[in-house]
Amino acid sequence: MRAPTVWKAVLLAVLTGCSGPDALQPTALLAQTTHATAKPTIVLVHGAFADASGWQTVITQLQRDGYKVVAVQNPLTSLPNDVETTKRLIDAQTGPVVVVAHSYGGAVISGAAAGNPNVKALVYIAALAPDANEVLGPLLNQYPTPVLAKFVPDAAGFLYIDYAAYPIYFAPDIPRRQAEAMAVAQKPLSAAAFAQTNSAAAWRTIPSWFMVAQEDSIINPDLERFFAQRMNARITEIKSSHVIFLSHPQAVVRVIREAAGGF
Repeated sequence: MRAPTVWKAVLLAVLTGCSGPDALQPTALLAQTTHATAKPTIVLVHGAFADASGWQTVITQLQRDGYKVVAVQNPLTSLPNDVETTKRLIDAQTGPVVVVAHSYGGAVISGAAAGNPNVKALVYIAALAPDANEVLGPLLNQYPTPVLAKFVPDAAGFLYIDYAAYPIYFAPDIPRRQAEAMAVAQKPLSAAAFAQTNSAAAWRTIPSWFMVAQEDSIINPDLERFFAQRMNARITEIKSSHVIFLSHPQAVVRVIREAAGGF
């Protein structure tokens, strides 16, 4: 019964010509209502050896829930270049934003989201989350995984995962043919990125969520736990390979909804 009462007050204000500072104006009421019910924009950031098309199922589910979703296509040519590309997309959004990243994309958003007041939450999915001025290479060596021996460099200094090893290590819990197709289409990462740093870490000031892949052969699950605990994230652990967003998209969407729930 509250809504009719409000609209009666609006109608009364219009009919009586109230225009003082305390008058209840319809346009103001609509603006307040829209602000209260608006959902944040979800920005999705892919990792290395993949691209934004991998988010397809997650995108569809979020759109069904009424979220605006945008996904960045990073060049993977260097950490600074990827940060710049992602920051440009984040900065282009209006209103509250939740930024979601997988794998190497976590290093990207740690730099790209820093200092942006519109970013209200960060979601790291089996991701890297370096601190300011922290190099990734030593951390990966401290927490090794079998895939480190399966990197294949090209003449330009970009790294691929060996095609035969890709389904075994990167995506063992999705259909084999799908994993093999991803191996062929994988987007390589510049090896230089492992020695590059961000000047700031967004998770230092922005509430964060973290999904740990318990059966990850790309990023050591213990390294993921280290990142998650260091940032005091809300942690969810999933019995999954590295590609949680493909093998457990519903779980990923639930965590994104939780991160977006307060806005």
